[in-house]
Formats: sequence, C-alpha cells, structure tokens
Amino acid sequence: VQLQASGEGLVQAGGSLRLSCKASGRSSGYTLAWFRQAPGKGREFVAATSWSGVTEYAESVKGRFAISRDRGTVSLAMSNLKPEDTAVYFCAAQRIGLENGPENYGYWGQGTLVTVSS
Repeated sequence: VQLQASGEGLVQAGGSLRLSCKASGRSSGYTLAWFRQAPGKGREFVAATSWSGVTEYAESVKGRFAISRDRGTVSLAMSNLKPEDTAVYFCAAQRIGLENGPENYGYWGQGTLVTVSS
C-alpha cells in the first residue's frame, strides 16, 4: 500500500482545514489513520477509521476533527483549530484493526505540515 497525503496549510486559530490521503494498491480491509508529530515530540495518534467505518479519535481532537473514508481515500476535516494542533500530519494504514499505536502501522505516507497561528 502506498499512501499520498495532501492538504498542507497555514490557518489562523479557530479556522478549518481538510487533509486527504489516497491509498494506492490493495487497501481493502485496511484501517486508515492519521497521526501527527509536533516539533520535539513523539508521533501522536489523531484518528482512525476501520474498513467497516468504525472510527476512533484522540481526546484532544474529539468534536473538532472528523475522519472519513471513501474506498482508498481517507480525509481529516479539522475545525476550530488551535495553535497546539500545529504539527506534521501523517496518514497510515494497517490490517490489524482499530489501533491507535503507531507501532501497529506498517504503511506510512509522507508528512504534510499544518500550521495554526494564534
């Protein structure tokens, strides 16, 4: 599975941004997820959607972010963005199930930078 993310941007606090990630190759049965990594910090789980459409979110983004998928494309709609959401965002895929640990994901896209100004 190859993953290609898009949607990098700079937005003011309170604004919105949408990220997309297209999975090429055989993505059937895969859980697709978003992680993020802020400068000097580890990779953090953001949201995931299983092949059947079950979703999971990090507490810090619940009510503000929405993950969705259309076959091999996963999107992350982000609203009410905060400066602390500033990070490089990565899409990832795996076939284990709905997991939130980065160590469970074997396929990663390139990062896309989201910057939220205060």
